[in-house]
Amino acid sequence: MTAVALAGLGLVSPLGPTPEAFWRGLLHGRRAFGRLGCPQGDFRSRVVAAVSPDDCPAPAGHRKEALATAATRQALAAAGLTGLPDGSLLVVVSQTPALRAVPDEQSGDFAGPHPEALFAACRTDARRTSVVHLSHACASAAFAAAFARDWLLSGLGTTALVAGASALNRYEYASMDVVKTLSPHGARPFDADRDGITVGEGAGAFVLETAPAARARGHRPTAWLSGAACLVDTSESVASAPAAVLDCMRAALDDAGARRVDYVHAHATGTVQGDAAEAEAVAELAGSLDRAPIPMSSHKGAIGHLLHASAFPGLVAAAGFLREGRLPGTPGLRHPAPLPDGVLALTRSRRTATAEHALVNSFGFGGNNASLVLSAVGGRPAKPYEEIP
Repeated sequence: MTAVALAGLGLVSPLGPTPEAFWRGLLHGRRAFGRLGCPQGDFRSRVVAAVSPDDCPAPAGHRKEALATAATRQALAAAGLTGLPDGSLLVVVSQTPALRAVPDEQSGDFAGPHPEALFAACRTDARRTSVVHLSHACASAAFAAAFARDWLLSGLGTTALVAGASALNRYEYASMDVVKTLSPHGARPFDADRDGITVGEGAGAFVLETAPAARARGHRPTAWLSGAACLVDTSESVASAPAAVLDCMRAALDDAGARRVDYVHAHATGTVQGDAAEAEAVAELAGSLDRAPIPMSSHKGAIGHLLHASAFPGLVAAAGFLREGRLPGTPGLRHPAPLPDGVLALTRSRRTATAEHALVNSFGFGGNNASLVLSAVGGRPAKPYEEIP
């Protein structure tokens, strides 16, 4: 296993302004869906169960940068860093690069956050930092994690930051409306009555570090990013091909050298086709590993789909599972749809005796498929997330 340290996580979500707030809300089964109307200055992000594209705010650039910089500061603090070291890597995920220091009405909806805003949050000199922009549809943040891990393992540096944000806006909301994926009632992944996705907003960031660098400064990682696989399957226009999903998960586990998986944090957005395809793939994986049933759940029934930033809450959920041995449920899942043998969709949180490896799935339009393997550091952390009664 060639792993890098997941040194720190940051997340701003509709469940609250920190990773801990998201994790607590997820374990309690909270759904944050509501009406649009949160003040622009409030760092609590928003989820809207149903709204017309014309009612979404625009432009969204300033909102994205505010959310992303907040998440970046959290990730650095969790990593025990006051800023990025010289020679680090910054990976920004969004639909397109932010070409202007100040977002305008033409670019604000689908661009950014701007690297300059993140440099300020990192207290980092742009001249001494490598910057990469990645866009792989809704799998962007997971692709970025794999890219940053490869960059670190190649010896190009010791520290990498991945950051991104999704803010409700007319452009992205209309794109979901056009392909008829929006739920009029609110996403319910794996539910028999599921009828589509809910678009949410939020931001995430995480710091990756080589194992020697973490040891040298005495930092205990949140988890190990031990495996990753990114596969672009051009045979399907959407992320709903069971064979491609299975190939991606197997490749990630092989990369990690892991022969078991104790939890799958599913991409599951709440669409009938996508959820069924992922469940079929997980069930087949369970059969090949002789590990059945594999528990899985999704956060999208709690905070909606953060689009390009959707892998960030998935990583927080997987890290929480590894830290505390608690399997989060899927908020909104009331009547589980029939699933193949070998997979268990969790309706509520529960404890488990084994928490060694977790898979985080992230899929997107255009056949963009990514799976990440997080592995436990071992023992309880110095600063665990707040215990849930």
